[in-house]
Amino acid sequence: MPTPAASPRFPRFPLLAVALAAVLALGLTVAGCGPHPGSPGATAHAPAAPDRVEPLSPAPTPALPVTVPSADGTSVTVASADRIVPLTGSLNEIVHTLGLGDRVVARDITATFEQAAKLPVVTRAHDVSAESVLSLRPTLVIAETTTGPAEAVRQIRDAGIPLLVIAPAKTLADVPKRIEAVAAALGVKDAGTRLDQRTAERIAAARKTIPATAGAPGASGAPGAPGKKPRVAFLYLRGTASVYLLGGADSGAGSLLEAAGAVDAGKESGLAKDFTPITSEALAAAAPDAILVMTKGLESVGGIDGLVRIPGVAQTPAGMDRRVVTVDDGVLLNYGPRTDQVLTSLIAQLYGKAA
Repeated sequence: MPTPAASPRFPRFPLLAVALAAVLALGLTVAGCGPHPGSPGATAHAPAAPDRVEPLSPAPTPALPVTVPSADGTSVTVASADRIVPLTGSLNEIVHTLGLGDRVVARDITATFEQAAKLPVVTRAHDVSAESVLSLRPTLVIAETTTGPAEAVRQIRDAGIPLLVIAPAKTLADVPKRIEAVAAALGVKDAGTRLDQRTAERIAAARKTIPATAGAPGASGAPGAPGKKPRVAFLYLRGTASVYLLGGADSGAGSLLEAAGAVDAGKESGLAKDFTPITSEALAAAAPDAILVMTKGLESVGGIDGLVRIPGVAQTPAGMDRRVVTVDDGVLLNYGPRTDQVLTSLIAQLYGKAA
């Protein structure tokens, strides 16, 4: 998707899973949601999930060497999966979930799950330290097309390290593609097929928890018209950097919201880009029934009280009802093996029903 120029105020947004990761929380946090249908003024809380991945068992044994296509147009030959360095949290999650976590020797700071927590940090979003990566003697480095700086990527390749580039995820359809690409590079294609199947089954099960007659909430949390989908605006907030953005068609959140039975309000209002600065006019056009934010983003503006002070928010149906849905920064847009947990959280908060 389009990526705004990087700056201290506006980080690049391939999926926002890498944005300002130093303030990521541990765990899939689902507190802070507002009133739910039928319960005026109440606050619904979905149960928090432990911040762990669930590796396949038994762990697969890589069948190497393999030569696989890379998203940057090259081919990469992998002879050993003994020392793996995934350069994003999402890719690290996939490797661990495939059952090869004991071979991972480093992490990006966005890899917040428990099994990766003690690994050395070699990159913070787009700030890859080639020297730190090379010092760990990796036999495979896995990056995304948005990984940078380009000089660091070239330095790793020039040192003779196999470096595979994976396309970033934007929708639910990308989940199996990324799992399959990583599994093929690690020589564990059968494990990739197993993980694909498990992930698809869990996503399908999560979607079955959407109430059949779910409608958008009305004033004070009263149920909306049967069958009317809730309109949800995805806001990217970093109050400490004065970053206040409204997600549009290319934000990465739309596919999740649609899978949860909702409407992406930013996209529906005609915002074709990934993000646009929040204005009263843009929020009025979006008219969200609920607002989706990352957990730390909400904290950065002072919680719900601070959120409704952002110009235009208090005048929306979501702002009037203080209806806010939160998911942890480290998993919301990963589109990986824990996508079902994200959907379960969204559904539970949107409809006030434990999944």
